[in-house]
Amino acid sequence: MRKHILARAALVSTALLSASASAEFQRGYIYTVGSTTLFPFAKTVGEHFSKSHKKQLPLLQSTGTGGGIKLFCEGAQGETPDIVNASRAMKPKEREECQTNGVGDILEVKIGYDGLVMAQAKKAPPIALTRKEARMALAKWVAGPDGKPVANPNHTWKQINPALPDSPIEVLGPSAASGTYDAFVDLISDMECKGAPWVAAGKTEPSPDMLRKCRTLRDDGVYVEGREHDEDQLSRLNHAPGAVAIIDYKAYIDNMAHIRAVPIDGLEPTHDSIASRSYAGSRPLYLYVKGAHLGLTPGLKEYVGEFTSEHTWGEKGYLKSLGLIPLPAEERTTYVDAVKAQGIAPSLASITDAPPAKSWERSGKSTKTASKDTAKTTPHAAEPVAKSHKQ
Repeated sequence: MRKHILARAALVSTALLSASASAEFQRGYIYTVGSTTLFPFAKTVGEHFSKSHKKQLPLLQSTGTGGGIKLFCEGAQGETPDIVNASRAMKPKEREECQTNGVGDILEVKIGYDGLVMAQAKKAPPIALTRKEARMALAKWVAGPDGKPVANPNHTWKQINPALPDSPIEVLGPSAASGTYDAFVDLISDMECKGAPWVAAGKTEPSPDMLRKCRTLRDDGVYVEGREHDEDQLSRLNHAPGAVAIIDYKAYIDNMAHIRAVPIDGLEPTHDSIASRSYAGSRPLYLYVKGAHLGLTPGLKEYVGEFTSEHTWGEKGYLKSLGLIPLPAEERTTYVDAVKAQGIAPSLASITDAPPAKSWERSGKSTKTASKDTAKTTPHAAEPVAKSHKQ
């Protein structure tokens, strides 16, 4: 009798847990946060997904990569995001935070490449920079004459290189919450931070404090931090024609009539130089998906399948026209195999030019507020994944 009671209690408990888990996922749509660079890609994929699968449009919040990962790692509950779009790879400390909050099963897929571009107005005297020169312009701390870190003394381009103009250094860039900001810091700091004065004699790596110091950008007005969107940097560039703006490749090609790229280490950003990774500002773009949500959030598997379909991210896919630089075919195949291993089938839907009705775009509202609003509003687009990381 006791065994029967225990068995029935276990069944009831399991049913209650299952009902509870299902109840948490009654929002009925995919919820995505993250990078502004990936925003147009996620938006368009969401529209194709909704039209092809007759599903509600995903909710898309443009929070920046860092802010999106923070929301993503808050937990695995139903009100937390299913997907985060990232213009850089997730950092080890971010993975640790996810793990601490119960987000241990994360699917990752690299969806393509983008280029980080330093641009200037065409009416300004053209300049070209090396990564070291860009660092000498923008790092808060540089190596002094005695080999020790000193506050950056450079205020004109000519102080860095006599061949550059004798004009003030002014760089318009994204906020510290942006993946583009992190990518730029990587661009000018990765090699520098591996040597003196950042690495102590006899050591092979910098201490955490020295690494932080090496990777800090100026806060004395030379680097002007803007909003997440490239349009903000471009708008300010119109009012400061002698400045340099940090933008993504799509914004650059869309505005080539008025701006030019600053060559970095002798190369300009092009489709081929970014795809081959020969251009120093080439960077991969990622999607991260909660493995625990794959079987619970309606349409999540189909959405990931749409994102990783050849007609979406391939050489003739519709994302290429939006500025995505596709992965090589072999690498795309690797990620397709990875998502198939998770029970996700890339979509076979035909490409349609007409998107569904309007998408709902939000920027920066809190997760909990967003979930209250959705009953009256049609949500918007999301993103895909591969490689399983069980932490």
